[in-house]
Amino acid sequence: MAGLPDYPQGVRADGLPAVLSDPARLAALEASGQVGSAPEAVFDDLTRLASAITGCGISAITFVGETRTHWKSVPHLPYADVETWQNAVGDSFCYFPVGMNAPFIVEDAATDPRTAGHPAIGPWGVGAWAGFPIVTTDGEAIGSMCVIDPSPRVWKAGDLAALAILARAVSSEVNLRQSLSATRSALSSAEEALASSRTLTRSLQESLLPPVLLPVPELDTAARYLPASGGAEVVGDFYDLFRARGPWWAAMIGDVCGKGVEAAKVTSLARYTLRADAGTHLHPATVLDRLNTAMLDQRAPRFLTAAYATFRTTRAGAAGRLCLAGHPPALVRRADGRVQQLGTSGTLLGVLPTVRLTDVRFRLAPGDLMLLYTDGACEARPRPGATGSRPIFDEAALARALAATHGLDATATIARIATTLHEHHDGWASDDTALLALRVPPAG
Repeated sequence: MAGLPDYPQGVRADGLPAVLSDPARLAALEASGQVGSAPEAVFDDLTRLASAITGCGISAITFVGETRTHWKSVPHLPYADVETWQNAVGDSFCYFPVGMNAPFIVEDAATDPRTAGHPAIGPWGVGAWAGFPIVTTDGEAIGSMCVIDPSPRVWKAGDLAALAILARAVSSEVNLRQSLSATRSALSSAEEALASSRTLTRSLQESLLPPVLLPVPELDTAARYLPASGGAEVVGDFYDLFRARGPWWAAMIGDVCGKGVEAAKVTSLARYTLRADAGTHLHPATVLDRLNTAMLDQRAPRFLTAAYATFRTTRAGAAGRLCLAGHPPALVRRADGRVQQLGTSGTLLGVLPTVRLTDVRFRLAPGDLMLLYTDGACEARPRPGATGSRPIFDEAALARALAATHGLDATATIARIATTLHEHHDGWASDDTALLALRVPPAG
């Protein structure tokens, strides 16, 4: 090639980045557990979303070793086996962002002095290429997320911003999996059971939710997704609980308007955008405002409501902030059984460029529980044609149901509310419901 990118550690004798052989980077790559792993829906969702956003026919997530590039997600190609889903490290552009530990953007691969004559141009049909590094928590670049256009193009700033968010989301997912190494075996069994027992629609729905909740030290947590009866389409109810930064944690729950693939795309964009920004911004209103901007930039076809909280444990229990974006208020069950609403009503996301969002501080003392939920829990209708007149299960009914769980832990509380909803509508759910509970165990 006529020119070389700026590799901070220089190049090897073969002209490739020297960092590819760096022992620390290779150790981080091995620890990720991604080398030689098969495709997974959670990564395929992100690459498909990248293709949908940029209009590129090819998108990929790869992990780059010393001599081989291992493919994790290349949705346009059929998966055969691990041995065929890799190539020589110099036979693709994937090493560029790894070697630079920075984005690598090419508008015309045939004429760009950094890539002209590269052996990947022909086999991969590269006209233009844009890729961002996948980075560990220690800052080691172990792979890349990219899109390929068969024709030269000028990349739009919005497309590159979205691709950067998705690459950060991939990094977050990989790093989260490392921290959950003790549960990998259980997750694998759960995923296999899900694949054999659920339809394609429900499998996609489950892929938009965390397979397990990450344990929060000194807190009791539980969550449940309750599908609507007879649903044949993916809907947009989602929740998540994860470490944001240092001692701070984030809990979120949301509801995308509508059903189907478009709702699933917005759900995926929302979840991964929130995860990507959570470590940088601890104020929930700021994170939700950035999500609103991302949805408008990408012309998301659906709007959503969300409740998002950041919190940390304290000697007195837990403390944090909660923000509502067009979402029902949280409910707090105090240790003495009283139930209080929490949160200030705000603007739903994905419609207006300027939104009104307010952070509300909260504290949970020993024995207190906070419940986040979607509107399926406060707008539950009885089964059509059911005998007798039964009112909608509204917010007041949900508050009474929560008060009736006084003394129960998070798991038992979620189970009791699910049973109460089931009994109210005679086993016929008019809408999907997501429930997420955070509880400070009683003192002693």
